[in-house]
Amino acid sequence: MTESVGATRLSGGEGRTKERDAGRKQSSARLEQLWARGRDVLGSDLAIMGGAMTWVSERNLVAAISNAGGFGVIASGSMSPELLSVEIGATKALTARPFGVNLITLHPQLLELIDVCAALRVSHVVLAGGLPNGAAMGRIKQSGARVFCFAPALGFARKLVRMGVDAIVIEGSEAGGHIGPVSTGVLAQEILPHLQSVPVFVAGGIGRGEAMLAYLEMGAAGVQLGTRFVCARESIAHSRFKQAFIRAAARDAVASVQLDPHFPVIPVRALANPATERFVAMQRQAISRFARGELSQKEAQLEIEHFWAGALRRAVIDGDIESGSLMAGQSVGFVTREQATAEILEELVDQALGVLAARFESTRHATVLPPQRLLGSQDARG
Repeated sequence: MTESVGATRLSGGEGRTKERDAGRKQSSARLEQLWARGRDVLGSDLAIMGGAMTWVSERNLVAAISNAGGFGVIASGSMSPELLSVEIGATKALTARPFGVNLITLHPQLLELIDVCAALRVSHVVLAGGLPNGAAMGRIKQSGARVFCFAPALGFARKLVRMGVDAIVIEGSEAGGHIGPVSTGVLAQEILPHLQSVPVFVAGGIGRGEAMLAYLEMGAAGVQLGTRFVCARESIAHSRFKQAFIRAAARDAVASVQLDPHFPVIPVRALANPATERFVAMQRQAISRFARGELSQKEAQLEIEHFWAGALRRAVIDGDIESGSLMAGQSVGFVTREQATAEILEELVDQALGVLAARFESTRHATVLPPQRLLGSQDARG
């Protein structure tokens, strides 16, 4: 009798283990299906791009993301062709996996930077900052590299597709750094159902695997995350910069304030700090001096624009979190500790798989009602 009960319990345990294993396999297969197109265009194990963050997305973090199965992207920012060449070479020394280079379309030496990427056989070039010209697009395509571009609206995205881009990135206003006016969720609804000709990657405010899965199920080929990687152990960001992220909540990452539409401010999302308050006061002062005739409109505008010069480097590299710029997305609320890059990626994937596995389990235990229960009995219908 005792042996029979024990055998039954063992059998039940084995059955549950097999069911869990089956659920994990089905979940993994579903995730592979959802981001297969993204993985293919990136050449990576995971369709997760690292957002290009100036001073942060350099050789160490980029290589760490790629080595862990994601897709790292170098932020070239205002680098000269010589500096970019060194950075690409240093990254290649740390990883044999694919990675990309983010170039700013307004850079005065854009074509020379593209030539550097071509000479060093960079497989992917990500263009940001506006609509690229035909010369830049042609130069990249001629090198054999794949071209990714940011699109702030559906019409813009379609124009980029006609120009020959290989993939689109849509980034909502929840992102850190320079932002547009539309949220990630709205952009995804605007673009994903209507643009299937090229892979589309979604960015802005993504901090957990559940959100990543939601966008994949809406039709995204993959996602891009920046803020979550700032506090990676491999990130060279100053410890004070990282601690500011770890302490911050989503609502601490605010867009820059513009006091007067005649003196435009480029919208940037960053953690509020004393410099944020000083920037508002400085705008007010510059506008008042213009009103009194002490400054021309151009001079006042330049004062406003120059306030943040060098501020990002001061924060990221020097650790000056009082007067530096703490560019961060609203997903900063999900940054709770310093983690290895591989652990961050694994966490995102596990969270997505957890949702899929729960669905599998729910479906398996769902009660299938007989037709009589669904439609009602003959007596009930009369």
